Amino acid sequence: MLILWLEFIVVSAIIVFSGIRLSKYGDVIAEKSGLGRAWIGLILMASVTSLPELITGISSVAIVGAPDIALGDVMGSCVFNLSIIALMDIFHGPDPIFQKAEHGHILSAGFGVILIGLASIAILSNQSFPSFFHIGLYTPLIIITYAIGIRGIYYFEKKRIADFVGDLTEATQYDHITAKEAGIKYVINALVIVAAATWLPFIGDRLAEETWLGRSFIGSVFIAMTTSLPELVVSISALRIGATDMAIANLFGSNLFDIFILAIDDIFYTKGPILADVSANHAITGFMAALMTGITIVSLTYRLEKKAFLRLGWDAVAILLAFFVNIYLLYSLRGGG
Repeated sequence: MLILWLEFIVVSAIIVFSGIRLSKYGDVIAEKSGLGRAWIGLILMASVTSLPELITGISSVAIVGAPDIALGDVMGSCVFNLSIIALMDIFHGPDPIFQKAEHGHILSAGFGVILIGLASIAILSNQSFPSFFHIGLYTPLIIITYAIGIRGIYYFEKKRIADFVGDLTEATQYDHITAKEAGIKYVINALVIVAAATWLPFIGDRLAEETWLGRSFIGSVFIAMTTSLPELVVSISALRIGATDMAIANLFGSNLFDIFILAIDDIFYTKGPILADVSANHAITGFMAALMTGITIVSLTYRLEKKAFLRLGWDAVAILLAFFVNIYLLYSLRGGG
């Protein structure tokens, strides 16, 4: 058991180290490309920091045969990513994290609610959801919705940059690093994360057996936290270098990509629609993620002027409360999955 937990810690440490490097070179790419930190955070950073979920999911369904680990990782990561926003609020200083954030985040958060809600409904529908071959109908729906969302956000950001050109006129910080160097080092660290994430489902499956906590709980809590470490490290690192919008966009973008990963997992799971072979407990995590996203949308719209409790705004407190309630509910229902 001790060796197993040691493996878990080592893999986590590798992901953390590479995640720190990703935040730096992602910011360099944002500066050199002129695309803006919000867009880079939403697409480039979000897709790469979500690579652990992608690799873990494919390994779980195609090699280990543990769909609950894959789905728990996807839905649990959505919840954990949103809780990172509350942690960022602590490090943001005296002002609430969303006070000066771009309004465009509301669009990505809104699409997040749609995708997470669709996945949660499909989980509850179980065998009743239509399918073709071994793929559930929710898979093409998720892919289409994701594509529409990314396209819509891209054109929104493009118009915003054209109108205000704020990101394009930012002072350069990385004259000593070339675009080529940044790209190469970005790819190297991404590959390290992929390699570490490939081993996670094997560790998670063994932990589920030896601890009797169940695959849905292990996947939704331990595996999800570990595969979300890049988001945590990248977001905090981005916050420290002043790239707040890149950090926020990374988290919302990661949630969009995580649900897209669910569709990919379904394609690789050849025994039938993946959501027909998983615990319904995952729907609790999904609806909790939708609730937490709703809180962020309210915060982005209302914009608190000051923090209320221990360097936290009321929105951050509500997000953390929802996060811990989700863990409690999953632990209480662990016997069902």
